[in-house]
Amino acid sequence: MKKAVLALVLIGAIAAYFIFDLGQYLSLDNFKASQADIVAAKDAYPALYIAGFFLLYVAVTGLSIPGAAIMSLVAGALFGVVIGTLIVSFASTMGATLAFLSSRYVLRDWVQGKFGERLRAVDDGLEKDGAFYLFTLRLIPVFPFFVINLLMGLTRIKTGTFFWVSQIGMLPATIVFVNAGTQISRIESTAGLLSPTLIASFVALAFFPWAAKGIVAIVKRSRG
Repeated sequence: MKKAVLALVLIGAIAAYFIFDLGQYLSLDNFKASQADIVAAKDAYPALYIAGFFLLYVAVTGLSIPGAAIMSLVAGALFGVVIGTLIVSFASTMGATLAFLSSRYVLRDWVQGKFGERLRAVDDGLEKDGAFYLFTLRLIPVFPFFVINLLMGLTRIKTGTFFWVSQIGMLPATIVFVNAGTQISRIESTAGLLSPTLIASFVALAFFPWAAKGIVAIVKRSRG
C-alpha cells in the first residue's frame, strides 16, 4: 500500500508538471525575460534565494523532470561559479539519490520478479565494479542522468556508494554548465555547451580509472 501511495504521488507530481505546463518557468527564455527582477530579489534576500533554489533543484532532479540543465545555467548567472557549483553539485546529488531510492523502493521488486535472472548478472557486475561503472556513466554526458538514477535504483549498489560517486562524477559537467551560466545572456540553448571535443575529454576521463585499475593489476601479477 505504501509503495502504491508513493507511486501515485510521484506520478501525480510529474503529471501536474506537464498538464500545467510548469516547464515554461524553467526555460531559458523565461529567466532572461525576468533576469533583472530575479537578480534584484536575490540580492535583497540572498539566503532565502539560495535555500529556495537548492530545494527546487532537488525537487526537479528527484522527480526526473526536465529543467536541471537550465537551472545549472541560472545558478551560474545568479550565484557565480563557486557558490553556484556548490549549490548545483549537492542539490543534484541529493535529488539523484531521491530518484534512485524511489526507483528502488517502488520498482525493484516488480523488476526482480520479471527479470530476476538478467538483473542478477548486472548485480554481480556491480558488486565487483559498481563504483567504476557508475563513475564512467556519470562522466559521459551523452547518458541522461535521470535514466542512470532510475536504472541504478534497480540494482543492489549501496546508497552511500551511489551518492559519493555521483557527487564526484557529475562535478565536471556541473562546472561546465555553471560557468557557462555566468555568460547566460549569450546562450540561446544548452545544445552547444557540450562540444564533441569536451565530450571526448569526459569520455577519456571516465575510462582513466579503468586503465589505472588494469595497470595496477598487471603490476601485481608481475610481482606475484
